[in-house]
Amino acid sequence: MLEKYFNLKEQGTSVRTEVIAGVTTFLTMAYIIFVNPEILSSTGMDRNAVFVATCLAAAIGSLVMGLVAKWPIGMAPGMGLNAFFAFTVVGAMGFSWQQALGAVFISGVIFLILTVSGVRSWLIAGIPHSMRSAIAAGIGLFLGIIALKSSGIVVASPATLVTLGDVSQTGTLLAIAGFFIIAALDALKVRGAILIGILVITIASMALGVSQFNGIVSMPPSILPTFLQLDVFGALHAGLVHVILVFVLVEVFDATGTLIGVAKRAGLIEPGKPNRLGRALLADSTAIVAGSLLGTSSTTAYVESASGVQAGGRTGLTALVIGVLFLAALFFSPLAGSVPAYATAPALLYVAGLMMRELVEVEWADITEAAPAALTALMMPFTYSIANGLAFGFISYAALKLLTGRPGEVHAATWLVAILFVIRFAFFPH
Repeated sequence: MLEKYFNLKEQGTSVRTEVIAGVTTFLTMAYIIFVNPEILSSTGMDRNAVFVATCLAAAIGSLVMGLVAKWPIGMAPGMGLNAFFAFTVVGAMGFSWQQALGAVFISGVIFLILTVSGVRSWLIAGIPHSMRSAIAAGIGLFLGIIALKSSGIVVASPATLVTLGDVSQTGTLLAIAGFFIIAALDALKVRGAILIGILVITIASMALGVSQFNGIVSMPPSILPTFLQLDVFGALHAGLVHVILVFVLVEVFDATGTLIGVAKRAGLIEPGKPNRLGRALLADSTAIVAGSLLGTSSTTAYVESASGVQAGGRTGLTALVIGVLFLAALFFSPLAGSVPAYATAPALLYVAGLMMRELVEVEWADITEAAPAALTALMMPFTYSIANGLAFGFISYAALKLLTGRPGEVHAATWLVAILFVIRFAFFPH
């Protein structure tokens, strides 16, 4: 049955290879079931419910990706957008987490419409390559400052805004050790390096009496505190319009870039041949809508899926295995609840470092490309907002091309986004 549905022989793979690939990808992305509840619970959301929502959203997304698109790509709530949701939309802008979930839902519906109508292709084609790379790097920097703050490595200072914290504190030392463990394991090509790092620091903190051990396995906790709690009408508040725009833009770039990158590595996209990218994007947007109903930030395709492709995954059976493993993870809620912030902080910091590699793709020789890219990346951590980084980047890109007599190089999609951000600053400055 599996052979017939996934054409395993035709793809040069087998059930055993696909299962191994699925387990490999799951191990590399399973850190999200610990990190996502840690980030979203800072908004007042119930941590246990977020844990269940994270597992279910990842399972639904991966199963749809496997069964509909038949691509070997795992899905889960995305890093960066969960931080934007918690620390910018709710923390800095003061909206409720219910309104933020409503914004995620609306962005998912818009993404769905953009994909079905073909507008997504126009939007992607119109965003400069340098800007796309800078957005990924900027989100990395944003995650980096969050990780450094939550681990106590960086603290507030009235004199210099930020300064080095007390690195002799047990929690801070554990976070530093966690980063070294993750980086070393990844350098040694150990599968699940981030997950292992989180678990090692969690066990160490329990042994030192810094955090409590709540157990390992139990029945899944209730999802009711977050299930269908989204406030869609509240999300249509004028101040949230640009938040929805940011969710849509990042979802579109993130999903499309990841899907194309991993699919190319798996040989699923060949010039002149039909491919399933449209179906894969449909699975992505469906998962965003489902996640918002369950109670989590935007769900997206995971670049860690490349590890499963490396292990031989070529079909949707790999994604199916990932989905089943996320369902199995539901029974590990006591373990997820035992993970302290300084065990997840090194994971965040390491992912941040990986995302910053994108800066090499920026066209540094052309100042009209380099300056907006640099602004995009810098404004995200220094204003504590992905939205502000995107706004400064797009506006400066359009302005510099116009001022240097090269407005023809700016695609209509970039003009549109830049104008929308100018309107946002003019009429909704706060």
